[in-house]
This record gives sequence, C-alpha cells and structure tokens, in this order.
Amino acid sequence: MAQQAVEKVGADQHNFARTGRMALYGGATTWFKFLQQRIKFQNENVTIAARVLTDQTVFASTNLFCFLSSMAIMEGTSPKDKLESTYLTALQKNWMLWPAVQAVNFKLVPLEHRVLVVNIVSLGTSIVLNLATPI
Repeated sequence: MAQQAVEKVGADQHNFARTGRMALYGGATTWFKFLQQRIKFQNENVTIAARVLTDQTVFASTNLFCFLSSMAIMEGTSPKDKLESTYLTALQKNWMLWPAVQAVNFKLVPLEHRVLVVNIVSLGTSIVLNLATPI
C-alpha cells in the first residue's frame, strides 16, 4: 500500500518481497486477550498502566527485535549490525507513540476492536517504516 499510495512506484516496479516482509508483522488478538485476562487490579487506571507497561516492555521490545532481525536476514544483511545501529532508536521512537495509543485503546476500546485500532495506527507507522527502508 505504501509503495503505491505514497511512493507511487507503479505496479511494474512493486517490490513484492518487501510487501511480504512487512506483511509478516500483523497484529495478534491473543496478546490482547492475554493482557485482558491476566492483568487485573482493583483500580482500573492501575490495570491500564500495568497493561501498557507489559505491552511496551514485553511485546513491543520483542516484536521490534524480531522485526529488525528478520528484515535484515531477508535483506541479506547482518541482524547484529541492524540491531546495533537501529534497535534502541527505534524502541525510543516506538515509546513516543504507542504507550499513549495503547492507554486509550485499553481504556476506551472493547477487546474485540483493539486490533483494529492498532492496525489503523500501524498503517501510518508502516508508511513511515517503508519510506525509511530503502528499496
């Protein structure tokens, strides 16, 4: 989508391998179910804060590690070099956006629609990632 809508590369120049790499990182509903079922406190705000903290320390950091490593492998470059050069910066950038998104998501959005919220926000971040990743 980003290649066509933003970069306007045209169908004949579309990089399907790049699209496939990005498609591997869709959201998982089981993570939200896990947070909903396992992290509960008497105070709703403490519950939301704990879910956001868990989401950002466990899921986001692991997902980013896997994303950067696998992208490097599929691009034929060194995962170690990719992680050393981009992991901390990418994680810090992640933390500028996603804790707020997830706090609103956990507070206001029913469980069955949380993945949709993440997917909508992810579309925007995917466009940024695609623009930052050379063809």
